[in-house]
Amino acid sequence: MAASVSQWLRSFFSCKRFHLRLRDKEIPDPHAARSLMRPFVRDERGAAAIETALGLMLILTCMLGIIECCLMVYTYSVYTDAAREGARYATLHGLDSTSCSGPSAGCADPTAANVISYVKTYASTYTAQTSSLSVTVSYPDAGGCATPSRVIVTVAYVYKPLFKLPGMSPSFQASSQGRIVY
Repeated sequence: MAASVSQWLRSFFSCKRFHLRLRDKEIPDPHAARSLMRPFVRDERGAAAIETALGLMLILTCMLGIIECCLMVYTYSVYTDAAREGARYATLHGLDSTSCSGPSAGCADPTAANVISYVKTYASTYTAQTSSLSVTVSYPDAGGCATPSRVIVTVAYVYKPLFKLPGMSPSFQASSQGRIVY
């Protein structure tokens, strides 16, 4: 039995550096692996460069994510303001106005194209991406664009990220409501 264990150990640790002779029996040297790895473990050249590269990758990824989130919030803010301005424009251009916009019989613009154009012009003043902007103008009250009626302007937009980070293509929807006063 002792000979078979010795043969197994000899075949397992085939390198001569792993063996010690002790009274004609071979036993594995527990420090031999350390002595083989010593030239690689003690050499720390290049460790700072690797640590810097890994750190910079992490920091740059975080910075790009922060920049992208700021751009997304800015774009949402601009389109929310555009919806507010569209509702304001629609409230001031009711049935009694000379340039009426709305579904009433006396209006020259029954599809509210003037309101949609105003919203898109306002949005393009502050952002460059207005190609996928969708503007909907609705008059929920029965009076159409008469004086006490409401108008709702809804802006929908699919955000196109500047940096192609995973999971970054949310869609925004902002709406604003007002009462026609003129």
